[in-house]
Amino acid sequence: MGFFSNKETTAGATPSNILSTLDNHALEDEKNEFTGRIEVENELSSLSTDEKHLDHVFQDPVVAAYYAKVYERTQYECREYVDHDLTWTKQEERKIGWKNDWYVTFWAFIMFTALDFDRGNIAQALSDDMLGDLKLTTNDYNLGSTINLVCFLSAELPSQLISKWIGPDVWIPSQIVLWSIVSVCQSTIKTRSGFLATRALLGALQGGFIPDICLWMSYFYTSKELPFRMSLFYIANPLTQVWSSLLAFGLLKIHTSGMEEGWRWLFLIEGLFTFLVGVISFFKMPASVVQTRTWYRKKGWYTEREEKILVNKVLRDDPAKGDMHNREPVGPKELLRSLLDYDLWPIYFIRILGDIGTAPIQNYMTLTLKKLGFSTFKTNALTIPYNILTIITMLVTGYLTETFNHRAFALAATPIWILSSLIPLRFWPGSQKDVWGTYALLTILLGHAPIWPITITWCSANSNGVRARAVSAALVNMFSQSASICAANIYRKDDAPLYKRGNTQLIAIAFGALAMCFIAKGYYIFRNHQREKKWSKFSKEEKEDYVRYTTDIGNKRLDFRFVH
Repeated sequence: MGFFSNKETTAGATPSNILSTLDNHALEDEKNEFTGRIEVENELSSLSTDEKHLDHVFQDPVVAAYYAKVYERTQYECREYVDHDLTWTKQEERKIGWKNDWYVTFWAFIMFTALDFDRGNIAQALSDDMLGDLKLTTNDYNLGSTINLVCFLSAELPSQLISKWIGPDVWIPSQIVLWSIVSVCQSTIKTRSGFLATRALLGALQGGFIPDICLWMSYFYTSKELPFRMSLFYIANPLTQVWSSLLAFGLLKIHTSGMEEGWRWLFLIEGLFTFLVGVISFFKMPASVVQTRTWYRKKGWYTEREEKILVNKVLRDDPAKGDMHNREPVGPKELLRSLLDYDLWPIYFIRILGDIGTAPIQNYMTLTLKKLGFSTFKTNALTIPYNILTIITMLVTGYLTETFNHRAFALAATPIWILSSLIPLRFWPGSQKDVWGTYALLTILLGHAPIWPITITWCSANSNGVRARAVSAALVNMFSQSASICAANIYRKDDAPLYKRGNTQLIAIAFGALAMCFIAKGYYIFRNHQREKKWSKFSKEEKEDYVRYTTDIGNKRLDFRFVH
């Protein structure tokens, strides 16, 4: 149920008479807004008294006054659109939702696709004997992967701080353009040093992209809407692997006298695609809900009424989203406070255990398929099914999370899936004895739903403040990169080719991730119970005084409840 409007009438006039006098060009916004009010009136006429009323946090005048001061102090860019009496129809809300999905989520998906092309095409290059052409060993490749991950991890927090300072609408396109140049340069590498240098630069420039995007998307969605949209965003990851595999069929066959190896063409063409996405992104990312109109987009994304609806809808879900201006940097004190926020640590622990998950198996998938006797092109094609399965399971999990609003239980499904396939793999008699059986088991195992979208939106919801949200989004991805570094060292040469010891370790880690999901849920239930116990002892006057004068901020406020 949405929020519904109070009836508004104009003395001596009817809606049709007034609409007929509006100029179609000069007063388009006013006409759309008045049409919206007419639709509200029509909907209201069919509603019962109970259906016309829906509480929101700003109906408490003390809370409303408190946040009015906060928004004014921070010069929050949407503060002039805040209207606690504003109400709207479900139809209007759906229309805005479709606009957001098209303009925000879809373009975020395109940008993430660009990142994944340049981050993941090393797998297709390996299948074309890149290591042999450069006279590199698998140890060199592992070193390059580790350097890339360390640089990626190290850049997460600085990138997020830069994004908060100059705005994600400026920083994200800049990132894409810069790393695309490095990606193109990979087509010219001749030595081990060049390989390691490009791996390092790619990691440094790509680090922070995901939390930057999450922060930007949070401006347009409520905490309940964001998990499914992040799932749509994250399908770029497996879907890009599908597209990369299909493109590799053609790109790896290109051989010219000037550039003989197909993998060089792969880096060149996909890097140029990313550069184009980066340039277009400068024109596709507004700074906020109320800043979509500009010289090259004169009408903007929304009507003035839609802007007001979206601003108030988002703030009623999370008033703390207006506690910083979108060009305001995070100071050292706020940064330290966010780093030491122990209430978010359970999610971080889930992320590192969950991301180790099947990472070693996925990292070795193309090499494993080559060892099973498949050709270069079949190897790339055979990675497609598990990525398709991943897309399906991730979207289903994201939808169920939005529907039932249970983060911990949704995340617990992933380690359960992993264990159901990983335990049989641990006792598998041997890959060469049953090639297609091995492939089928690996495909099912790798088709589990990744935990990325739920964990990052869970951190966002439980941060309760822009500063904490900006830092926690970076931190949860730093734990993810730490998981990748750990995962890169689980499969060892002395454990090859079946990696029984490594798979035993992965089984133990999956059990740890499952346990951590239930521990996190119990922890947040306990914390909410603690706060409710204290809050319920306050008189009405004490509650009002707390709202007015408390120095508690973010998720440390007594009136905040954790999502779980």
